[in-house]
Amino acid sequence: MKNTRRMKRMARNRMTVTKMNLTSLMDVFTILVFFLLVNSANTEVLETPKQITLPASVVEEKPRETVVIFVSPQEVTVQGEIVALVEDILAAEGQNIAAIGDRLARVNDNVIGIKTQAVAESREVTILVDRTVPFRVVKKVMSTCTSEGYGRISLAVLQRAPDAPVAQG
Repeated sequence: MKNTRRMKRMARNRMTVTKMNLTSLMDVFTILVFFLLVNSANTEVLETPKQITLPASVVEEKPRETVVIFVSPQEVTVQGEIVALVEDILAAEGQNIAAIGDRLARVNDNVIGIKTQAVAESREVTILVDRTVPFRVVKKVMSTCTSEGYGRISLAVLQRAPDAPVAQG
């Protein structure tokens, strides 16, 4: 068979193997990895201390980053610092607890970083209360929070299925 110029040109073009440019592919994967790393750290799970047993409830919203107050049967902790004892709160007169108010004011004043500033400016507090703590204590803690300017108060509960029966205890 006679090789024409056209056949030679087609054969020459068929022989070249295109090489894949991996730089673009690596850039896409790098951006994807950074995106996943940044967005995976966006959620916060509140670790419940062992001395607190939360009540069960149906939860419809995810928790936001807020100032956290733990009320165990013995003590009250604001942002990880023990500020008062439950028996002292029960014995105290009035609705406001000075130690909690002072700690909330210090938390608001000690703002470091953008994330902490957003939490402090939201003026929101989440209260985790053991189910055995009397409601008078919870009421005093909530009253102290509102007197310090924290208008949005959330009570943390354990999530249960919507059709599960409520345990009486």
